[in-house]
Amino acid sequence: MISRIVKLTFRSDAIDDFKKIFEVSSQKIRSSKGCISLKLLQVEDDPRIFFTYSVWEDESYLDMYRSTDFFRGTWSSCKKLFDDKPEAWTTQVLYSSDHEEDTFREL
Repeated sequence: MISRIVKLTFRSDAIDDFKKIFEVSSQKIRSSKGCISLKLLQVEDDPRIFFTYSVWEDESYLDMYRSTDFFRGTWSSCKKLFDDKPEAWTTQVLYSSDHEEDTFREL
């Protein structure tokens, strides 16, 4: 399982446009094969900065999603709204805490 974290910085006048794009596309992203969860986070002291946090069964599912026309169209719409270059990281979960169970993955 992998987590994908993407930092997106938008122009101030484009924040509402991005939120609309995300609202419309989030269900399609979430229903993509291999997508386990999807979150949108916004920085409190700089509302221009967002992070998407998605969990995928493995990187091959993320790659399949990124090769779709849907992704390319959505990304193209978002790129027009950027105020800074996006940054992205693919990570592995080493520790996870929830109400069910705490887990730690050995390094």
